[in-house]
Amino acid sequence: MEIEKTNRMNTLFEFYATLLTDKQMNYIELYYADNYSLAEIAEEFDVSRQAVYDNIKRTEKVLEGYEEKLHLYSNYVVRNQLIDKLLEEYASDKHLTALLHEIQKIDEDEF
Repeated sequence: MEIEKTNRMNTLFEFYATLLTDKQMNYIELYYADNYSLAEIAEEFDVSRQAVYDNIKRTEKVLEGYEEKLHLYSNYVVRNQLIDKLLEEYASDKHLTALLHEIQKIDEDEF
């Protein structure tokens, strides 16, 4: 499994997990976050390995579709890049840096 794909799926899962069914959430979390094999997930839920594989592939497409439509992850990345630039450029402005840190804290609390 590619590390980049795993990281992306875990991140998209953080943003969109509440939009998934319980089964989708369980399979994706076990597969990507907990590093379970397809066989281990299949055994856990008493289904075939193929059923787990199909569900995971469909859920990956669902997560990518949500990101394509909603852009929560890409907007989060851009926003953090802009905040970092502002913090660097205006480091001497204590009021501004305090506000920017509050914005970062909001993002951290949400995800």
